[in-house]
Amino acid sequence: MKNSKLKTKNSKLIRRAFTLVELMIVVAILGILAAVVVPEFQNHQQKAKETQAKANLKLLREAIERYTAEHNGTPPGYINGAAGPRGTWLMQLVHCTNLNGQYIYSKIPNDDYIYGPYISGFPANPFNKLITVMDIPDDMDMPGEATGENGWIYRPKTGEIRLDYPGTDSEGISLYTY
Repeated sequence: MKNSKLKTKNSKLIRRAFTLVELMIVVAILGILAAVVVPEFQNHQQKAKETQAKANLKLLREAIERYTAEHNGTPPGYINGAAGPRGTWLMQLVHCTNLNGQYIYSKIPNDDYIYGPYISGFPANPFNKLITVMDIPDDMDMPGEATGENGWIYRPKTGEIRLDYPGTDSEGISLYTY
């Protein structure tokens, strides 16, 4: 006989592959492991986003507080005491300003624009990856809930900034109330 794997009638077949049953057992074990690991991984991703959101809010709130303190109690968003165009507050945080809130497109202070910058760039909302901001006019209150259409919601009159993302965190706390 030419096939060396089959020696004689009474000899055993030399096995070189897994049986179908063995493969099914391995697949079942992998499925069980995946069912345990994937939810745990997703939970860690959620907690990482929550931590990043809190860190971003802390950074922005501290920048707003520093700006307000250095500009005689006027929060970012105002120029010469009057509400500036939409987005003014962001420009005031990332560029240099004077005492009246006027800004120049520079990150290096000079004799006239001695304040700032307060942040190097604007962070994205970690949940929806957006950096857009809904500016709330002075005559309006903050929305009752988040829509998720923007990354952030800011009200210059009060210096209040929030995440614009509906839902709750892993502990059941509304993300909008962070």
